Amino acid sequence: MKAVYFDRHGDLEVLKYGDVPDPVPGPGEAVLRVRAAACNFNDIWARQGLPRVELPMPHVSGSDAAGEIVELGPGVTNVAVGDEVIVHAVRACRVCTACLSGQEVFCRGMRIWGFQTGPYDGSFAQFAKVQVQQLAPKPKHLSWTDAAAVSTSLVSVWRMLVTRARTQPGETVLVWGASGGTGSYALQLLRVLGARPIAVTSTREKAAFCEQMGAEHVLLQGEHDVHAEVRRLTDNRGVDIVFDHVGETVWPISIECLRWGGRMVICGATEGFMAQLDLRYLWNKQLSLLGSHIGTHEDWRDALKLVEQRRLHPPVTRVYPLSELAQAQAAMEERRLMGKLAIDCA
Repeated sequence: MKAVYFDRHGDLEVLKYGDVPDPVPGPGEAVLRVRAAACNFNDIWARQGLPRVELPMPHVSGSDAAGEIVELGPGVTNVAVGDEVIVHAVRACRVCTACLSGQEVFCRGMRIWGFQTGPYDGSFAQFAKVQVQQLAPKPKHLSWTDAAAVSTSLVSVWRMLVTRARTQPGETVLVWGASGGTGSYALQLLRVLGARPIAVTSTREKAAFCEQMGAEHVLLQGEHDVHAEVRRLTDNRGVDIVFDHVGETVWPISIECLRWGGRMVICGATEGFMAQLDLRYLWNKQLSLLGSHIGTHEDWRDALKLVEQRRLHPPVTRVYPLSELAQAQAAMEERRLMGKLAIDCA
C-alpha cells in the first residue's frame, strides 16, 4: 500500500511517500481502507522525536481516520466488512482495573494509535489496522474528510472542558490557540455549554474565524495586553477557566488571568514543555491546575452525540492529498492553519 512514513527522526525532509507492507489484522482487530485522515501536533512530535518518543521504525503516523472495514481478524463479531467507521486513537490493554472501569486513559499500557504504536499502524496510509473497540460508526451527514476530524481534537476538548474542568453555564473561559483545531472545537463546545469564551489568536483573519466558531471576544497576541484585556472584560475579576494547549510561552500570563479559585486545564504544549510558575499565585489564589490527556471512549461517545445533533461541526478548512502530507505539517509548524487540516487518503 501507499503511505507516508519516516525511518529516522528529523525535519520535514525525513517524510517519504512510498510503498509499505499491507496490514494484517490479529485477534480483535480490523483493517480499514482509509478514506481520510486528519492532522494533529503529535504527528509532528513523532517525526521530531519529541518529547522522548521511542518509536518502531519505519513509522507511519496519523491518529485520526475515517474509512471502510475491509478485513476482520479472528473473533471479531460486533462489526462487519463494509461498515463505515471512524477511529478513536486510544489503544489500551482492555483487562486492567482502569480499562474495566471505563478509565482506559489511566491504563499503564495505554498508547496513542499512530503516535506511540507501529511500525505501520497510523492513518497516513491507504489501509490501517485498529482494535475494534477503537471504532464508532461514521456520522452519516459528514463527508469523509470531515468525519476524519472528529476524533483526537474533539475528545481532548470534551475531556478538558466537561470531564476535568466541569465548565458551568455563564463561566468565562480564556482559550489560547483558539483558531487551531483544538481551539476551534473548544469555542464551539463552550457555546453549547453556555459559557463565555475569550479567544486568543495571532491575526485578524484568524480572529474572524474565531468569531465564526463562537468566540464572544477575540484578543490578538502582539496587539493586545492579554492580561489587561481579560481584567477589563471580567470587571477585574479574572476568568474562571484557562484552556491551554500551548504551554510554556503562555503559562505565566495564564496564571495571572485566573480569578481567585479559578482553574487551568492543559492537554498539550505546542510552544514548549518547560513552564515556569510563581507558586505564590497557586496557593494565595487557591488555583487548580488540571492535566488532561486525550479522552475515554465514553468521553468520545458523549462528544459524538453533539456532532450527530449537528451542534458541533468539524472545523476542517483545508484538505491535502496523502502525497502532500509534508506541506500540511509545514503549515502547522508555521502556524498558517485555521481549524483542522484533513488528508485525502483515497
